[in-house]
This record gives sequence, C-alpha cells and structure tokens, in this order.
Amino acid sequence: MKHIIISILLLFTYSNADTEFADPKPSIDNPRQFIFPITSGDEHQISHVLSSASNVMKFYGPEKCEIVIVCYSQGIKTVLSKAYFFDKDIQKRVRSLMTYDVEFIACGNTMKTYGIGKNELLKGVDVVTAGIVELIERQLRGYIYIRP
Repeated sequence: MKHIIISILLLFTYSNADTEFADPKPSIDNPRQFIFPITSGDEHQISHVLSSASNVMKFYGPEKCEIVIVCYSQGIKTVLSKAYFFDKDIQKRVRSLMTYDVEFIACGNTMKTYGIGKNELLKGVDVVTAGIVELIERQLRGYIYIRP
C-alpha cells in the first residue's frame, strides 16, 4: 500500500510540472518570435504545422508571440485561395490564425515556377522573393526556427 501511495504522489508531482520561461520572459514588449516552414503539399504535414503554430500561440498567448509561416515548394498549396483539400478545415484554420496576426508568407520563386499569380493567394498573404532566404533572414533577426 505504501508503494502505491508513493507512486501516486510521484506521478502527481511530475504531471503538474510547468514549463519555466527563460529570461527575458515573454511579454507584449518582448514577444517570442517563431518561424515555421511548410514545404509539403501533404495535408497531414500542413495540418501538423498549423496545429503546432496554434499550440505555441495558445501557450504563450497571442500578444506574447509573433508567428510567421513561410510556404514554399509544394507547401504553397497552403495559401492558395482555390486549393483542393480533402480536409476542408485547413483553409479555415489558416484564416483563423491570420485573425491572430500569424503572418503567412508565400515564396515568389515557387509562385513563378508553378505560374501562380498573387491574386490566387488567400487575402492577407505576403509574398517574398525567396522563401528559404526569408527563413534565413528571420533567424538572423532572432526568430526561432521550428520544424515540427
């Protein structure tokens, strides 16, 4: 019986451990900055990145983090206004994240390669010359690269 009680107490102790913030703590004036790439047209992978970004935002709070999602290669499908997904919620989720100021960026090189015009993107998507260069430059400016 004593072993069971100790096991339960240990389980309770470890299951309630909270993540401790590193200094400087995230705040409105000093938000955590994250950048995620989407390079695959696979709906499960797209969904995973969107979920990861959403979970990060929920944890820190939308006012204490800045999230950027860069879509290039086959991942450009994520930000097309007429993308054909089996999971119809993907575009709703993208639009929902945009309402929380998550920045979606499309790669101009990918758009040229696939013959995609800016008018074919969801409203509010920014376009940069090269998605991979945007990832590099944001990291050099302090963004944390997340590859779920």
